[in-house]
Amino acid sequence: MIEPNPPKKRRTPGVYVLPNLLTTTNMFFGFMSIIFAIRGEYTFGSYAIVAAAVFDLLDGRVARMTDTTSQFGAEYDSLCDLVSFGMAPALIMYLWALQPFGRVGWLASFVFVACGALRLARFNVQAADEKTHFQGLPIPMAAGIVASSVLCFNDLQMDASRNWLLLFMTFMLGLTMVSTFPYKSFKDMNLKKKQPFTYLVVGVMVIILVAIKPEVMLFALFFSYALLGAALGLFHKTNAKRKTRKKK
Repeated sequence: MIEPNPPKKRRTPGVYVLPNLLTTTNMFFGFMSIIFAIRGEYTFGSYAIVAAAVFDLLDGRVARMTDTTSQFGAEYDSLCDLVSFGMAPALIMYLWALQPFGRVGWLASFVFVACGALRLARFNVQAADEKTHFQGLPIPMAAGIVASSVLCFNDLQMDASRNWLLLFMTFMLGLTMVSTFPYKSFKDMNLKKKQPFTYLVVGVMVIILVAIKPEVMLFALFFSYALLGAALGLFHKTNAKRKTRKKK
């Protein structure tokens, strides 16, 4: 009697350890931020989001420098980003400022999470088209605006509870993430090569401005980036419509 061939064992595909460990650290700080939010320690939760953003920046750079980029790493990075820059800031914003609004408050936070997830999914399928500009506000920047707003309000000793501006900002951050507004990615800036002297002067001025009042100035810089991108996007769309009307 001929014995049947034993079933072949499926080999688990290998993964690059270093960049994925950095990505995991990103998610660790995102999870820590959620724990801090539940405890009511919103300042620590905001700093945890900032730490997650640092490791989110590092994992991509390390993967490109060591030539260890992979499809697994890209998908895993997006899943971790949804925790660190979607769930964590949305929960902080709801518990810190939007809870008194009731249903509208948690819906605003849900819009932030849902739009963040859609933004990440769109990025995964259009990553090749976002080399010099992002299509829509990047989710780490949206999370950075939420985190820096907590630090800014805390530094200025302002009451965030039931703040209508924060409610409006949360909705708008969600919408700008899924918009088609172009946001400069700065990926094409090669710091290894010589750059105009003006770049160094601008960099020094930015450092000085942030150092004056870090919590307030970081929020101002992040918010200005989001606002400027939306304004330029609307301007270009309006011009495009005017040109099409003139042709007709």
